[in-house]
Amino acid sequence: MHVDISSAIRSVGVDDFELERFESQFPTPDGMAYNSYLILDERVAILDSVDARCTKEWLSNLERSLSGRCPDYLIIHHMEPDHSGSLIDVLRRYPSLQLVGTSRTMQLLRQFFDGFDFSQNTLLVGEGDTLSLGSHELCFYTAPMVHWPEVMVSYERREKVLFSADAFGKFGAVSRSEAWIDEARRYYFNICGKYGDAVQRLLEKVARIEVRCIAPLHGPVLKEPLDEYLNLYNRWSRYIPETDGVLIACASIYGGTMYASERLAELLRKRDAGEVRIVDLTRTDCSYSLTEAFRFSRLVAAAASYDGALFPPMYDFLYHLRIKGYRNRRVALIENGSWGASAAREMRQQFGAMRDIELLPQTLTIHSRLKHQDEASLAALADALCR
Repeated sequence: MHVDISSAIRSVGVDDFELERFESQFPTPDGMAYNSYLILDERVAILDSVDARCTKEWLSNLERSLSGRCPDYLIIHHMEPDHSGSLIDVLRRYPSLQLVGTSRTMQLLRQFFDGFDFSQNTLLVGEGDTLSLGSHELCFYTAPMVHWPEVMVSYERREKVLFSADAFGKFGAVSRSEAWIDEARRYYFNICGKYGDAVQRLLEKVARIEVRCIAPLHGPVLKEPLDEYLNLYNRWSRYIPETDGVLIACASIYGGTMYASERLAELLRKRDAGEVRIVDLTRTDCSYSLTEAFRFSRLVAAAASYDGALFPPMYDFLYHLRIKGYRNRRVALIENGSWGASAAREMRQQFGAMRDIELLPQTLTIHSRLKHQDEASLAALADALCR
């Protein structure tokens, strides 16, 4: 259930339980929330619309909360279709509505809704501009690349609410009761992970104002104390590992590479290497594997060779690490090749394109199955990871 922030700031968002993959790629087993807010004062502002999949329910929520009033403004924090998909529908229902956004917002409006005349319905705002609704006042801060270039956030000064766009969001429907951190972490690294510098700039702006409540476009409204959320975002956006330990990302075809990974995990646990976890890249969606790689301080990439190159599940995993800005980690490699081992060469090339990666020189090469004579090399790899 979408819960109101106060008597004047209402939540009119919707939960989508039919969506299988957010952005057509990230699994959403617990649904997805499209948040929208309404500020009722002398003038009325809607803050963002919702995905076109949920237009009918959203307009019903909106109409019920408006109680016959006509809204004056629609604040557009982010133009991605999961937030702007119902924009034309609400504009047709309330033709005098003023669309409030940045200059980049207006450019994207024309791109997404070609042929629609917005000339009488736009109000351009920029860094530090304000909009008075009566006793409530919104102050706007640009947040480019968190995670599109037109993004802005707004701060309601009276009730000290930060409307944070995609920042501080999470996967999952609001009406599903679950801990914030796991799905917020997966959301952050898959959606905003590449843009840590941009997130840092936003956090610097947030530090200069008193925030009592954070209202994101996905997930629950966050209320005081906010230190946990702010500290995690600071850590994540600076690419600082959250967990001291080793993630072994394994892409095994017939089990030989997985067995070597399991033996390495045993040795690491005996050496008190911190938390040790194996993730099977052939069975785990990449969005979860990638998130775990960012969580841990060390990574072992263990993969079979394939067609003179790299087994595709590992290639896909490393590709996503690279495009999401993976950095500042210690990495070790295990390759398996029954006749021509090629996996390590390909993995080195992938990690070489990432920033601040300490790639250990000890690479374990196995041929089909881990053998007794490989144990010394495996132990040396475990020692190197623990140093």
